[in-house]
Amino acid sequence: MIACPSCGAENAESARFCSSCGSQLRPDGAVHESRKTVTVLFCDAAASTSVGERIDAESLRAVMTRYFDAMRAVVERHGGVVEKFIGDAMMAVFGVPRVHEDDALRAVRASLGIRERLLDLDKSLRSERGVSIEWRTGLNTGEVVAGDTGTGHRFVTGDAVNVAARLEQAAAPGEILLGEATYRLVHDAVQVEPATELSLKGKSAPVAAYRLLGEATAESRVSRLQSPVVGRERPRRLLDEAWQQVVSERVCHLFTILGAAGVGKSRIVSDFVERHAAESRAVYGRCLAYGEGITYWPLGEVVRALAGITDEDDAAAARSRIEAFLQGETDAKVIAERLAAAIGLVEARATPEETAWAARRFLEAVASNDALVVVVDDLQWAELAMLDLVDHIATWTLDAPIMLICLAREELLDARPAWGGGKRSATTITLEPLNESESGDLVANLIGGTELPNAVRDRIVAASEGNPLFVEELLGMLMDEGVLVADDGHWKPVRDLAELSVPPTINALLAARLDGLPSPERAVLERGAVEGKVFHRGAISELVPEAERRELPVQLLALTRKELVRPDRSEFAGEEAYRFRHLLIRDAAYQAMPKATRAELHARFADWLGRVAGDRLAEYEEIIAYTRRAGG
Repeated sequence: MIACPSCGAENAESARFCSSCGSQLRPDGAVHESRKTVTVLFCDAAASTSVGERIDAESLRAVMTRYFDAMRAVVERHGGVVEKFIGDAMMAVFGVPRVHEDDALRAVRASLGIRERLLDLDKSLRSERGVSIEWRTGLNTGEVVAGDTGTGHRFVTGDAVNVAARLEQAAAPGEILLGEATYRLVHDAVQVEPATELSLKGKSAPVAAYRLLGEATAESRVSRLQSPVVGRERPRRLLDEAWQQVVSERVCHLFTILGAAGVGKSRIVSDFVERHAAESRAVYGRCLAYGEGITYWPLGEVVRALAGITDEDDAAAARSRIEAFLQGETDAKVIAERLAAAIGLVEARATPEETAWAARRFLEAVASNDALVVVVDDLQWAELAMLDLVDHIATWTLDAPIMLICLAREELLDARPAWGGGKRSATTITLEPLNESESGDLVANLIGGTELPNAVRDRIVAASEGNPLFVEELLGMLMDEGVLVADDGHWKPVRDLAELSVPPTINALLAARLDGLPSPERAVLERGAVEGKVFHRGAISELVPEAERRELPVQLLALTRKELVRPDRSEFAGEEAYRFRHLLIRDAAYQAMPKATRAELHARFADWLGRVAGDRLAEYEEIIAYTRRAGG
């Protein structure tokens, strides 16, 4: 038996939570585990053995230290964690301690960055020591068990790790091989060529691999499925009304579109830009979730696009291009200097206020000739200085027709609850999910002139719950995997679609959102997922540690405000009930728990359900029996 450190009650040795108070039965320093989908990168110095034969041990150590330092710096810049060095190889993980929706792309960019750094290092070593280092890299994405010992040491285990190591071993010197799962997550953002299927140790079937050539250009990133805008009459009308004000009154209108990932914010804007292309000039900037020098990244993209600055332009040429738009402005040189500093063209610094002033004056000058549409995407990731800059432009622009469109998830309001408020020329809308009819129309548009069985369409509509990206990704996954096949103008399923797997792109979005929650809120979602899509507050209270029960109303309110759950009708008198806003969120929360944790929580939930059912116990016997089986 094991005694609970919180209440002293005795529990079975295999228990992970106290049966009396619900506290975790873990001593300090014990391993804390979770299930995550991560991308694993292995990179090995392929020629280090021959190098070691040509230089002494001390020199070899210095060479390898530079090699490892270069790789670590690139990995950490892209948000990865170096888990360990194994001989001449490095293993890095993207997705711990926190999952990001673009972990696979971060890993790919890191592998390209490593290649660039090691090419430079190789040139240096050839010159300094007359030796050369070759390397090879393998990347793979998959589910792992991620552990944290509580002492700062993290580790991951699972087949995804083994496959990444095997891909690295199969790569030729200087080659980067991507596993199938990684490629599916980044296929629209990279240039690859198929590699010969690999027979890897420990795998019964050949494994597909792709040779990474580089990142795709923006122009080459084309969605595999296309559709006109479905529904969205009100947002389109409001955008058009704001545009008429911009043009007729020569003002700046701040138009903010809030909504969940994949709900269609970018599609609405691209539709607007296409419809008004003849009477405006549109430019785009995107806020980045990570990186160095990203405070004014979207401003840099906008300025470079408007001024025609290319990668080949040096600082002087770039500043000249900016000044060309400022002819007649008395402060032209000052504006150009401050913009050049803000977007990293020169080492000089400007204050946030000076940068905002310069950005506004530059956009006013550009818009003096043509009405301007400036789109800033992913504003929820903007740093405070960038938010202040956007607000300054919207507030103080004079005699310049500028439509300033900002796209953001609702987390933006956590940083700026009153965003857009107090301005005469400002509109903020929230884009809601499509209804069932609109989702059905979207499916029909995406498959073009071919027909789809009603049962298949209804299954996709139900699973996507109104999210256009989910519709597109589910349909694309079924086509890519050969589950839907074209036959004489019809799409036919080759197997039952009762259980749809979640496309990896969608799984990454959901996992990242859950992983970004405070631990107590995430724990509530995970325990709610044990009960199902609808769960009861009493059940959660039973499943969380006793010390956390007092804060449960606060956590549920926070999750409701974040639109992860919503109040629902209760099955039991006196019990509050909640429903997951999306079934896929419930599934992601459930899958994040280790199987042993799920099993114990199922058993405890069955006990709770048996107690609250009371005289209605017979109604719930099957559910209780199923739950006990799930509990092992």
